[in-house]
Amino acid sequence: MGGASSYLAMLCIAGFLGGTWLATKVSKALGVSDIVLVITTGVVLGPAVLGLVSEEYTECEQTRHVKCHDPDLARKLANGEEIGPALGRIAGMEYCHEEDYHGSSGSSSASHGSMGDSHGSSMGDSHGSSMGGLTADNHTGLTADNHTGLAADDHRDAKKASTGMHRRLAGGGNYHSYEECLEKSCESDISTQCQLTPDVFTLIGHAGVALMIFESGMHFDFEKAKIVGPWACVVAVFGTFTPLVTGALLTTAYGYPLYPEGVAAGTALAPTSVGIALRLLGEAGVLQENFGQAIITAAFVDDILSLILFNVLFSLGGEFDIISVVVYPIVGIVFMAIGMYGAMAFWPRFLDGWLLKKLPVAEGKKVSYSDEVLFLTMIIVLCVYGTITHFLGTHLWGCFIAGMSFACLSPPHHAHHVWSKQTKRVTSWMIRIFFACTVAFSIPLDKLMSFDAFWKGSIMGIGPCILTKVCCGPFMGKEKWVIGWAMVGRAEFAYLIAQMAAAGNMLSEDMFSIVIWSLLWATVWAPFIFRIVLNRYIAAEGLTLGKSDEHAHDAERFDDEESLPPQESTPQDATAMEAANKDYKAKMIDLEDIKVLPLDKDASPVSPATYGGKGEPGEAGKCCVPFSRGMM
Repeated sequence: MGGASSYLAMLCIAGFLGGTWLATKVSKALGVSDIVLVITTGVVLGPAVLGLVSEEYTECEQTRHVKCHDPDLARKLANGEEIGPALGRIAGMEYCHEEDYHGSSGSSSASHGSMGDSHGSSMGDSHGSSMGGLTADNHTGLTADNHTGLAADDHRDAKKASTGMHRRLAGGGNYHSYEECLEKSCESDISTQCQLTPDVFTLIGHAGVALMIFESGMHFDFEKAKIVGPWACVVAVFGTFTPLVTGALLTTAYGYPLYPEGVAAGTALAPTSVGIALRLLGEAGVLQENFGQAIITAAFVDDILSLILFNVLFSLGGEFDIISVVVYPIVGIVFMAIGMYGAMAFWPRFLDGWLLKKLPVAEGKKVSYSDEVLFLTMIIVLCVYGTITHFLGTHLWGCFIAGMSFACLSPPHHAHHVWSKQTKRVTSWMIRIFFACTVAFSIPLDKLMSFDAFWKGSIMGIGPCILTKVCCGPFMGKEKWVIGWAMVGRAEFAYLIAQMAAAGNMLSEDMFSIVIWSLLWATVWAPFIFRIVLNRYIAAEGLTLGKSDEHAHDAERFDDEESLPPQESTPQDATAMEAANKDYKAKMIDLEDIKVLPLDKDASPVSPATYGGKGEPGEAGKCCVPFSRGMM
C-alpha cells in the first residue's frame, strides 16, 4: 500500500518512550533517582530540542488554534478594526475595561468584533483618573455611584465579572495597557480550557500521579502511627510550613508577587517523597525502628498537609471565596477523618469479615475470585473518593484517602500486593510519561537554561527546599538528622503542583524555571546524603542491617521501576542455601517423630497436645489435628 502513513509518527513515539525507559535503567545502574535523567530525556527528545515528538502531540487543541498575540493589536484597537475571535471574545466578557487605561469611552468593545460589548459613555469618566495604577476601589469595587445606569442585579454581575473573574483569568496582575490585559486574559482563558481538555501525554501523566498517590496511601500504618504519631505530626508541620513560608518570602525577594506566585512556589516545595524514604529504609532493614516509623508517618502527614495546601491554593483561583477557600477544605478534612475511621473499622469488617468470605474458591485459577473482587473494590473506591474531593478542590486528596482505606486489611499488605501486581508496570510507565512529557514539555528551556534561573533556583533549592526539611526535627534527639534528610526527597507530587500552577498562570515561566531548579537540587542530593547519614547512624547505634520482612518487600514494590533481573549466584548465596536446606531437613526429621494416633469415632475429642507430643497445647499440636484425621 502506498500513500501517507502514520508509521513514522509511531516510530518516533516508540523511540521517545524507549529513550525514557533507557534513562530509568541508567539511573538505576548509577544508584540515583531517575527523575532528573527522565526529565532531561524529555526535554532533549521533545519538541524544544530534537523534536522527536511532534509539537502537535504536546499541546492542547486550544493552544494550537487560538492565537492571543497580535503585533498590530494597538493599531486595530485605535482604528476600530476587527481583532479576531479570541481577543474579541475576551473583550466582550468584561475582563478588561478599555476606559480603565484610556480614560474615555472613545472606542468601545463593540467596535472590536461581533463578540464585543459596549460599555457606554456613562462608564468612561469614572475610570479615567486611575489610568496609571488601578486601585482596589475603582478597579475591583464597582459602586452604584460609578455605574448609575446599572440595575442592582446587573451591578452584582458586573462586579463579579470585573473582580473575581478578571483576576482569575489574568492571574491577579495589574497591566500597563488595555492590549496587555486582553492578551494575558486570553492566555489565562486558554490555560483553563487546556486543564479541562489536556493533551494525551498530560492526561496520562496526571492519571499516573493519581494512581501513585493512591498506592502511597496503602502504606499507611495506623498502629505504628499511634506510637510515633504525635512527634511525627510535629515534624510534618514544621516540614510543610517552613518551606511554604520561606519559599514564598524568597519569591517576593526575587521581585515576584506574594500571591499567587509566592504561595504557589512555596506550596510546590512542601511535599515530601514517601517513596524515596520508604525504599531506602526498607533496603537498610530499619523500617520497623521507631525512627523509621517516625519518618514514614511524618512523610505521610506531610503529604496530607500538602494536599490540603494544594486544595486551598487552587480553590483560591484569583479571589477569596469563603466557600471554596474555607468551607470546602474543612469538609475535606472531615471527609478524611471519616475515611480514616472507615479504613480501621468498616473496610476490614466488610471485606475480610463478609464479602471476600462469600466468594467461591477456584482451584487452579491464576487470580482468585477474592483478589479480583478486591481489585474491583479498589477501583470503585478510588473513583468515588476522587470524585468527592474533586468537588472539594482536588481529586488527589480522595486518591490518598482511598488508598488508606485498604491499609488495614488482613493479611497485612495483601491488598497492596494485589494492586501492585495488576498496575505496577502501567503506573511506572505513566509516571515516566509524567516526568518526560507533562513536566519536561512544560519547561521553558530558554528560561531554565538562563544563569538567572539557575542561581535563583540554587538558592531556593539549598534554602527553602532542603535546609528547611533537614532542620524540621530538632527535638527528635540523635535521630534528628536522619529524619531531617529523609524528609528532603521530592518526587511526582511536588512537580505536579509546580506544573499545574504554571498551567494555571499562578507561576510565570521565569518563576516556574526557578522552582524546577530548586526541586532538582533536592531530587539529586537527597537520596545520596540520606543514605550516608542513615548508614552512619546505624553503625553508631549498632543496629542490624537487613531486609525488614514484608515491609522490605513493599519498599521494593513501591519503587516505580521494574524489578531488577535475577542476579548471578555467589558463594555466599550457595552457603546460605545449604544452611537453609539443612534446617529444612532437620525440621522434616522432627516431623517424623510425631506420632499419629488412631481416633475412635465414639471417643471423646483428643486434646491437640496429644498429637504434638507436648505436655501443653501448642501451635504444633493444633497443626497436626487435621493431619491425623486425614489419616483415618
